Amino acid sequence: MLTLTHTLFSSATSTSSFPTLHCRLKTHVHSLNSHRSAHLPTPTSLQLFNPLRTAVENRGNLGMKQKWKRGFGPVCYSPPVTTSNLQWICTISAAVLMFAKGTAIQKSFIVPFFALQAPASLTSWIKGEYGILTAFLALLVRLFFSIPGELELPFIALLMVIVFPFQLANLRGRQEGVALSLIIAAFLAFQHFTRLGNLRGAFDQGSIIATLAILSIVAVPIMLLI
Repeated sequence: MLTLTHTLFSSATSTSSFPTLHCRLKTHVHSLNSHRSAHLPTPTSLQLFNPLRTAVENRGNLGMKQKWKRGFGPVCYSPPVTTSNLQWICTISAAVLMFAKGTAIQKSFIVPFFALQAPASLTSWIKGEYGILTAFLALLVRLFFSIPGELELPFIALLMVIVFPFQLANLRGRQEGVALSLIIAAFLAFQHFTRLGNLRGAFDQGSIIATLAILSIVAVPIMLLI
């Protein structure tokens, strides 16, 4: 009887203390959460949206992207002075020299120089349908009519490009062809400056265009050889 009473008393005591223990555990967990939240920084409106920090981060990301592009991205660079551009300058200068009047050079040397330095796009057009048709019409005009002497050299240069041998056409754009063009240009420059007498006469109003053309056809092969 005594044992049964002690057992019932112990059960009642443990049953009655269970809510108290549960309340104590709940209070302890709440106090721990409060302590932890007290040490964490509370997000403010400035921390949620800070335009200065956003701008700095965006600038940093942009700098990293630009650095990546400079370091690893493909670099596309088109130089302003190419072989084709230099050949066009040389060809235009030779054409101007055909019509220039303030010089005493042997202009027949300009024709092989023109054929050697003409760019590929121009030679393909001259050897094409329209170029051959132009040469044919010029030949008909030359046969039945008299044309000015200034147009003789352009017409001969057109025919020279059309009938240029394959072995000599291969020299166009190569070091051998550039060296041969430089020899022709140097000879023309020697004739131009020696027959004018001095440098002052070469830069007179009547000779300055021919002088600039001579300097161009000399400078371009030198630049192509470098």
